[in-house]
Amino acid sequence: MFEISVTRTFCASHQVRFADGTLEPMHGHNWTVTVSAGAEELDADGFVIDFHQLELRLDAILKPLNNAHLNDAKLLAGRNPSAEIVCQAIGQAIQIDPPARLLFVSITEAPGCVATYRPSPAPQPNFADLNG
Repeated sequence: MFEISVTRTFCASHQVRFADGTLEPMHGHNWTVTVSAGAEELDADGFVIDFHQLELRLDAILKPLNNAHLNDAKLLAGRNPSAEIVCQAIGQAIQIDPPARLLFVSITEAPGCVATYRPSPAPQPNFADLNG
């Protein structure tokens, strides 16, 4: 397995809504995002995916989040802007060309506070069902 990662930062505020309906005070972070892609085999150029392509794709997702209030971000579509949800939204938005695949997205919202999203692996075919 081969793996590459790119890291970017953006500044944004948010207010997490708690289950009882209250909002935490609005505050901001310098968010650090790492996206990792992997592949069993390298492509014809010897890449999992070109670093620059992965950077460009991540930059396009992060651009509207930079200096924004995440509660209003289109990417989050009204979801609670916890670090976990931000991670998931970025992971679901980034395009990784097969045979490479997204391994994880992690976000550091404050020193020592990291959330990670790992997409579920694709279901494997059950060949026993095909023979039955």
